[in-house]
Amino acid sequence: MLITEDERWMREAIERARLAESLGEVPIGAVIVRDGTIVGEGYNLRERDRDPTAHAEMIAIRDASERLQSWRLLGCTLYVTLEPCPMCAGAILQSRVERVVYGASDPKAGCVGTLMDLLQDSRFNHVSPWTSGVLHEECSFLLSDFFRKLRSR
Repeated sequence: MLITEDERWMREAIERARLAESLGEVPIGAVIVRDGTIVGEGYNLRERDRDPTAHAEMIAIRDASERLQSWRLLGCTLYVTLEPCPMCAGAILQSRVERVVYGASDPKAGCVGTLMDLLQDSRFNHVSPWTSGVLHEECSFLLSDFFRKLRSR
């Protein structure tokens, strides 16, 4: 079976989500890719850092900005295992990420197509096209399995 470019990079985001899970964090991971290279990466660290902004996307955006020495992430695609929340969608717009790809939808906080679509709102000075459902089953299982184990403890 031939894997797509989006699946390739989503697998990298899933690996970051597994790192989060190994720390007892909600397993969400993200990578930012430009020209076929990972230029930013992150995973959920809210519990460890006691920081409500320590979402995978926020960490990946900070990492990419530092590596690229620019807050403008032009030509970059963000891959994340869970649909971005309003805070992360705002950071995506502010950093000018060109495209977003996510795995699982978030019915409680998703702002890239589920509850609303902040990335396509033309009232902002930037829009980012997005693709959802890439490796959806794997991304969803990571989350549902994590919470199932948490409830059983």
